[in-house]
Amino acid sequence: MTLVLVGVAVVVGFVLAYVNHITERPIAEKAQATLAQGIKDVMKVNDLTVTADDTVKTTVDGKEVSFVVHKTADKSGNPLGAAVESTTTGFGGDLKVLVGFDKDGKISGYTILQTSETPGLGAKADKWFQKPEDGGKGGKSCVIGLSPKDGDLTVSKDGGQVDAITASTITSRAFLKAINEAYQAYAKNNTDANSGATKQNKKG
Repeated sequence: MTLVLVGVAVVVGFVLAYVNHITERPIAEKAQATLAQGIKDVMKVNDLTVTADDTVKTTVDGKEVSFVVHKTADKSGNPLGAAVESTTTGFGGDLKVLVGFDKDGKISGYTILQTSETPGLGAKADKWFQKPEDGGKGGKSCVIGLSPKDGDLTVSKDGGQVDAITASTITSRAFLKAINEAYQAYAKNNTDANSGATKQNKKG
């Protein structure tokens, strides 16, 4: 009986490892395709080139956090700004946001890459902060065109300029935190580039 159980465990382990192996590449390719399309979406330019993928490390709440800054240029090679991957903790778990910044540091667009927020409430973050034509609430709920350059974006309940998702203030705060931290990484990346500092994972 013991030998049979051991044998079954070995076979099941082998099958699971094999399935993981054959699905790993398609999953990675799908993730890359989603990211590539996401960068175009948040930069609001279809015909663009990602000129560099820089990893920027900074300290947030006493912990070292990494951000990926995807620098972009148009078909003529003119810099457009960058799309930044930023992850924070929402109401239900990790909230990963890809946010685009133009050359002036204004938010050109965003998309949610990962969320565990409550459907019908916090999950509304994917549209709530967009322009009305993109399915957003509009008005003071919209972050498109705003810039954290002169100060962090915060919800109106905390005295800020952005209206939170109805009944989802925690998610709204987490979302804006991700946006603010993304901007800090974007600004730091530009400062490092201008000073000639070496960055990690640079492409091209």
